[in-house]
Amino acid sequence: MRKLSYLFIALGILIILFPKANEWSEDRKQSELLKEADVLNPSIIDGYKRLSSKLGDNTGIETTRGPSVPANEPDPKQLPIATIRINRIDLKLPVLEGATQDNMKHASVHMSETAALGQTGNAAIAAHRARTAGRLFNRLNEVKIGDKIIINTKGEQYSYTVYKISIVDPTDVSVLKSFESQKLLTLITCDPLVNPTHRLIVQARQST
Repeated sequence: MRKLSYLFIALGILIILFPKANEWSEDRKQSELLKEADVLNPSIIDGYKRLSSKLGDNTGIETTRGPSVPANEPDPKQLPIATIRINRIDLKLPVLEGATQDNMKHASVHMSETAALGQTGNAAIAAHRARTAGRLFNRLNEVKIGDKIIINTKGEQYSYTVYKISIVDPTDVSVLKSFESQKLLTLITCDPLVNPTHRLIVQARQST
């Protein structure tokens, strides 16, 4: 009888401790993920610094609508790797690979140092906040949480849902953090429209 009592007591203790053990395990996993997220690849940091300096310089941005006509045979690196579409702001832009000054004159760009579009990680697309209405990311500030962002690559379409919109310092690279198994998209432009001092960030998560 006494042994049975001890058994019931032990079972009671286990029942009480089980939720706590689960919490401790989840807290440990969360801590590990946060540590991983806090460590950004140095190439991403350097790439973001270069991008941020270019975003602050709007000189040379095309102000006329319609595609530009190349003077020579286009460099394959300059051909679009994708298109980005946001219906709320009537946006459809080509996405070029690499945040070079030339690419950013007439298109949005994919930061080569970040994840590939549609894949696991945090893929970043940036564009100038052109002063002409509807040009480049001019209307990005009108995007709302819950809006859809559609990325079309060759043969693939990826849908993302906006979950966070923020304004950050130009040096804040935390917006490019990745989280295990998540497929994120981060849009970057300057803010405010005139004499920009900060960066407008729109972050979206790939929809299932």
